[in-house]
Amino acid sequence: MTVAHIYTVAFQGIEAREVDVQVHIGSNAVAGNNFNIVGLADKAVGESRERVRAALSAIGLAMPFQKVTVNLAPADLPKEGSHYDLPIALGLLAAMGVLPASEMARYTALGELSLDAQVTAVAGVLPTAIAASEAGRGLICPASCGAEAAWAGDVEIIATPSLIALVNHMKGAQVLNPPSAKLALDGIDAPDLKDVKGQESAKRALEIAAAGGHNLLMIGPPGAGKSMLAARLPGLLPPLDAREALEISMVQSLAGELRDGAISRRRPFRSPHHSASMAALIGGGLKVKPGEVSLAHLGVLFLDELPEFQRQVLDSMRQPIETGEAVIARANAHVRFPARFQLVAAMNPCRCGHLSDPAQACGRAPKCGTDYQARLSGPLLDRIDIAIEVGSVSAQDLALPPPAEGTAQVAARVASARAIQRARYENEPVRTNAEIEGALLERVASPDERGAALLTQAAETMRLTARGYHRSLRVARTIADLEGAQSVRRPHIAEALSYRRRIAAH
Repeated sequence: MTVAHIYTVAFQGIEAREVDVQVHIGSNAVAGNNFNIVGLADKAVGESRERVRAALSAIGLAMPFQKVTVNLAPADLPKEGSHYDLPIALGLLAAMGVLPASEMARYTALGELSLDAQVTAVAGVLPTAIAASEAGRGLICPASCGAEAAWAGDVEIIATPSLIALVNHMKGAQVLNPPSAKLALDGIDAPDLKDVKGQESAKRALEIAAAGGHNLLMIGPPGAGKSMLAARLPGLLPPLDAREALEISMVQSLAGELRDGAISRRRPFRSPHHSASMAALIGGGLKVKPGEVSLAHLGVLFLDELPEFQRQVLDSMRQPIETGEAVIARANAHVRFPARFQLVAAMNPCRCGHLSDPAQACGRAPKCGTDYQARLSGPLLDRIDIAIEVGSVSAQDLALPPPAEGTAQVAARVASARAIQRARYENEPVRTNAEIEGALLERVASPDERGAALLTQAAETMRLTARGYHRSLRVARTIADLEGAQSVRRPHIAEALSYRRRIAAH
């Protein structure tokens, strides 16, 4: 008997590797275990046998009495997950003659089967749809994931709620309408910067960080408004363009975080608790999944109470911050996830939080502050572009009316600065000033003579590393863009250097 073929995928990072599902039904009757899956399948894939058997029974079909062999090729590629249920079932139906084998070979399929033959949602539909489109095939997926798959563009999509509905569709007895792409309704209820009273210097630093995509560290006592400021950063950032939205949605799809298959234009804002493990933050685990740094791709990763995170976990972020990707090394493979995020962190100056206030500070001051801040490694701090002191807010400040300038006004300036950067880096592999380096950095951010002299002097006085030197230039370039200035001048350099004083003190 001939072998029936249908295709599915195995995930390696955000890459969807093609898997050929081959189904063969033997000519001789066998007793006992007559259904075998081979091809380096894990336990979840092995359990597909029982789910497929029950699903076929639910639609009135019995398993063949002959020996059934399912091969997942290439056989040396690890296969994991429940999304192999549907392609195995369809390959079996094609081998049994229920569905046309030549027709099924034109499709890539994924989906989990319930015991009553319903097709339930799985993660990774969007990257699978894109892979199917590139291979020139159609896609068969769960109905609940159809809206997600529709974003892949020019690809035939059959989104089915059940196995019987798919069989009827393929036989012409029922028509499954193609799904439509869905855009998430991003509400406009983001917190406004007008809510923050006082803290003008912190607001200025927040604006610069938003305009250039720079990493930001806020240091101040409890109740100073650090978390409030961080929560208002997403409202200052421009929405994702179509390409960026698709890029982050592929990561969200793999993590199973696309609600109803709808893609959002809002930049992600992730705020993990300080008890997060390395696998949760960077990615990994038994079944490699993207971590918080990848889920914050093209958005903001907010780490509150920064020194409370495990030092090893924090230091593991150094490479993603620098390269823009998280690499998960395993014995059998290296998995890469995109991780071009903007780090925003907040911390108290010491454990009690009142280091600068003698009336409230604990008896161990100032040593408690030194010990507390020593939890952060120098190399990690060196990767922070902007560090600011956020002072306590007085009762007089709280009694003041709301400031005239809020999120809308600041977001407009940020959008203008981002537009300048988009035009400048149109033909470059970078999006913002925070990413520029090497010859490109020298070309676009070289200061004037007075600015260069100030930077050289400050580098010696503050003992800036080469990384600190270049990060100061990037921040200066952003400050110039906010002003609409063509070149980087001495005042821009001076302001950029003021944001590294706190880091240099460490």
